[in-house]
Amino acid sequence: MYSKKAMKPLAALALAGLVSACGGSGSDDPIPSVPPVSQAEFEVSVVNLTNNQPLSPVALVAHSGDFRVFTIGSPASQGLEVLAEGGSNEDFVEAARTDASVITIVSGAGPIGPGGSEVLSFSVPESDAASLSVSLATMLVNTNDAFTGTNSLDISSLAVGASQTMRGIAYDAGTEADSEAAGTIPGPAVGGEGFNAERDDNADQVTMHPGVISNQDGLANSVLTSQERFDNPVVQISVTRTL
Repeated sequence: MYSKKAMKPLAALALAGLVSACGGSGSDDPIPSVPPVSQAEFEVSVVNLTNNQPLSPVALVAHSGDFRVFTIGSPASQGLEVLAEGGSNEDFVEAARTDASVITIVSGAGPIGPGGSEVLSFSVPESDAASLSVSLATMLVNTNDAFTGTNSLDISSLAVGASQTMRGIAYDAGTEADSEAAGTIPGPAVGGEGFNAERDDNADQVTMHPGVISNQDGLANSVLTSQERFDNPVVQISVTRTL
């Protein structure tokens, strides 16, 4: 027969085993780690090809699907109107954020002068790279409502280290008459009001821009000179996949 004194060590051993079974040594178990999301990285070079037309801060949108900056023959969106008349991309960017196909948006650091350039960088999850496109918009600021850019440039097939280049023409937003009059142009050539909510262009649709006429070419009330005239293309856009 077992004595009471002999039972105490046995009870203690049983209790220790119970504590161990309940996870007492769990602090030594490895904590599962979440693998990092693989990223695809890109650089977009924007070169101003004009003689005397600074470009407003660029709005760059990386997206899947058929996001569009504009449609030829259709009215400009409110965001594009503000950008094309005044150079601000804030309304355009805010509207783009509400589009379900948009992955990321990058805004340029500032205006791009004639002959100048800027490189914008962005990254997206690798899983989005297979269906990736970029769209871009910027104003020619020594005009009433001229802009340039691209709709849904497909970069889904770019391998790491590869580049894709295109050149863009100037478009007319169709929201402000091309009067070239004092006070109606925001650029350094005039320093006017820029955006005006009234749409006084009878076309009210996006078209290819007819170009600047200037006061040296017969438009007596124009505050622009032949220096502000431009030929197409007006911008070069190059996309490089860096990772």
